[in-house]
Amino acid sequence: MKRKLFFSTIAFWGIINIASSQETNNKLPAWKENGRPSLSQDWLVNPVQQKADVYADGKNIILSNGLVKRTFRIQQNVACIDYSNMSNDQQLLRAVKPEAKLTVDGKEYNIGGLYGQKENAYLLPEWVSGFKGNENDFQFQSFSVTDIPPYIRWKPRGWALNTVPGSGKMLSFIYKSNVDGLKDLLVTVHYELYNNIPLIVKWLSVQNKGNKTIKLNRIINEVLATVEEESAVVGSPTQMEKQHGLYLETNYAFNNSMRYDISDQTTHWKADSNYTSQVNYDYQTPCLLEVYPEKATGIELGKGQVFNSVRTYELLMDSYDRERRGLAIRKMYSTIAPWTTENPIFMHLVSRNDEDVKKAIDQCAATGYEALILSFGSHCNMEDSSTTNIQRWKVLSDYAHSKHILIGGYSLFSSRRISDEDDVIDPVTKKPDAAAFFGHAPCLGSKWGLAYLDKLKYFISKTGFDIFENDGPYPGDVCASTTHPGHKNLDDSQWQQMELQKGLYHWCNEHGVYVNAPDWYFLDGTNKIALGYREVNFSLPREQQMILNRQNIFDGTWEKTPAMGWGFVPLTRYQGGGAEAVLEPLADHLKDYEQLMVQYYGAGVQACYRGPRLYDTETTRKMVVNVIDWYKKYRSILNSEIIHLRRADGRDWDGLLHVNPKLITKGMLMLYNPLKVGITRTIKVPLYYTGLTSSALLREKGGAAQKYAVDRKYEITLTFNIAPESYTWFTIE
Repeated sequence: MKRKLFFSTIAFWGIINIASSQETNNKLPAWKENGRPSLSQDWLVNPVQQKADVYADGKNIILSNGLVKRTFRIQQNVACIDYSNMSNDQQLLRAVKPEAKLTVDGKEYNIGGLYGQKENAYLLPEWVSGFKGNENDFQFQSFSVTDIPPYIRWKPRGWALNTVPGSGKMLSFIYKSNVDGLKDLLVTVHYELYNNIPLIVKWLSVQNKGNKTIKLNRIINEVLATVEEESAVVGSPTQMEKQHGLYLETNYAFNNSMRYDISDQTTHWKADSNYTSQVNYDYQTPCLLEVYPEKATGIELGKGQVFNSVRTYELLMDSYDRERRGLAIRKMYSTIAPWTTENPIFMHLVSRNDEDVKKAIDQCAATGYEALILSFGSHCNMEDSSTTNIQRWKVLSDYAHSKHILIGGYSLFSSRRISDEDDVIDPVTKKPDAAAFFGHAPCLGSKWGLAYLDKLKYFISKTGFDIFENDGPYPGDVCASTTHPGHKNLDDSQWQQMELQKGLYHWCNEHGVYVNAPDWYFLDGTNKIALGYREVNFSLPREQQMILNRQNIFDGTWEKTPAMGWGFVPLTRYQGGGAEAVLEPLADHLKDYEQLMVQYYGAGVQACYRGPRLYDTETTRKMVVNVIDWYKKYRSILNSEIIHLRRADGRDWDGLLHVNPKLITKGMLMLYNPLKVGITRTIKVPLYYTGLTSSALLREKGGAAQKYAVDRKYEITLTFNIAPESYTWFTIE
C-alpha cells in the first residue's frame, strides 16, 4: 500500500528580509503565464479550474486565480507593479504607489512603495528595476501565505441557497518603521484572493507593541494609480467617470438608501499631480484611488492593541453591460457573505397579546411558513430585561420551536429621543440638537446605547429568539460628547459606533440569529435589507400596488440577490388607504392575495405579510398552502440570479428570468399580464447564463416539455398566452 502525502491547510509561511527574498521565492510555485481564459471558462457560467495561489517570478510575487493577477516587486520595499483582469486582458495600473498610508499625530507615512517613475500614464516592467525605496516609509519585513480565514463564523438557521463560504489564499506583507515614535508599530497588509471570482479583499492591521498610546488620524488601506476611464481637457473629478473596470465596496457604509453606491463612505477618487502627461490641463483626472473613512480621524491605539482597517472588496469587471456587472456583484455577495442567500419564509405579525402570537404560529405551521416576526406596533419589547418579560417570550419562543417555526422581534434604535445625556451631541452647538441623520437620535456609544446592545443580546439569548429586525441601525451620526463611555470624542465617535453596531451583527450571525436591517451592513453579518419602496404606496389601491411592487422588484435586484431584499404586503391598513388598499377580509380578495404572493415568491423575494393572520377561511388557507408548496418545490431556482427582461409599466407584459447553470432546472421564467384582456406575445428569452448552448426543454406551469433550439445569441424564441390580469411561468431544463 502506497503512503499518501497530506499537506497542511497553510500553504507556506515565509519570514524573510530583502536580502533573502530570492531564496524564499524559490520555495513558492513558479509562475507560468497561462494567458487569457477561453470563452468556455466564463466564471459567471462555468467554474474556472485554476485555484487562487501565490507564485514566484524572479523578484516578483504574484497573486492569481486565473481571472485576476496582482504582481508585487520586492526590491528595497514592496510595490504593486501589475494589476490585470485576465478575462479581457485589461491592465488597471498605470503607476506605482505605496501599498497603504498611515497618518500618526498629524503626519502621513507611506507603507511600502517604490520611487522613480517619471511617466505616470503607463508602467513598463523594465522601468521597475531602477526604482528605489524611501527610508522614511514603513519597510517590508516578511510575508506569509495562508488559506483565507473566516471573517464571520456564520451559523445558518434557515434555508439558504449557499451555505459554504468562499475559499482562497491570503497573502500578507509585514512592515515596520525606522522613524522615531513609529518603531513600535507593526503594520500588516493583507490581500485575500478568492477562488473562481476576480475578487481581492484588501485590509490592514496595525499593532502597537510599545508602551505609549498612539493616535491614528487616518488609515488608508488602498492606494491605486488606475488607468483613467475617459479623457477630458477640462473638468473636475466629480464631473468625470471613474474606473469602471474595478467595482469597489467596503464594510463601512450607511445612510438607509438601500443601495451600496449611495451608502459608500470610503471610496475617494482623486487627481494625481504626478501624472503630468494626462489630457486634463489642470491635472484633475480622477485616476488616483484612496480608500479610507473620512470621519475616523482620532483612533487611540494603546499598548498591545490591534487596529483592523475597513475591508476593501475589489471586484474586477470585464463588461459595461448592466446585467453582467450586476451578476458579478451578486456573485460576490454569495461568495464572501453566504448568509445573504439565507431566506426564510416569514410573516410580519401585528400582535396585541400572547394569544395572537400563538394563533399566528399555528397558522405559519399550517401553511408552510417558517418564521414569525413580531412587527413594529406589536406588543413585543426586546429592551425589557425583566424576569417577567423574558419568561413570557421564552414560553412563546419554545412554543414556536415546538412547531418548527423561527421567531423574532423588532427594535428601533435611531430616530428616537432618549435624553440630553445619551443623545448625539452636535459638533457645532455642543448640544443634543436635531443634527442627527433622523433628527434626534441616541449615540450608540452613550451609556444608554451600550446598555441597549447588552439588553438585546440578553433578550435574544434568554428567550431563544432566532430573528432580529433592527430598524434604524446606526446611520453614521458623529457625536461631540466627551463623556460617553463608548468613544473618546468627536474624532473617533463614528468609528467606535460603527464598531459597536457591527459587533452586534457579528454576534447575531455567529449565534444563528437572522438579521433584517434597513442599511448596508451585509458584509458584517446582516441578512436582508428593504428592497426599496415608498411606504405610503401601500395605501394605494391593490391594482396599483401590484404594478409598483413588480417595478420595485425589477429595480431592486440589479445588485442584490433575491434573498437580500424584502418587500411589503399590507394585509391590514398601513400608511393610510381604505378597503381598496388592503387584503382583509382575505377570503374576499383571494385573487389579489395570490397574485401578490406569486409575484414576490416568483422573484425569490420575501415580503412582510403584515397583519394578524395568514388566512381566515379554509379556502384561503388552501390558496396560501398551494403558493408556498409551489415556491418550495422550485425554491432553489427561484432564489437564483435574476435576468431582467421587461420592467412593469401596466401597458404590456413584464417579466424576469431566474438562471442557475448548476441546477437541473437551469432557468425559471416568470411572466405577467396587467391588462384586462388576454395577450399572446412572442419574445426572445436569453439563456446564456443558464449554461444551455444548443437546446432547452420548457414546461409551462409544470406541463409537458417542449424543446426549443438555442440560437447563436444563446436565445430562444417563445410564444406564450396569458389570461387577463394574470401570470404564467416556465421551467427551463
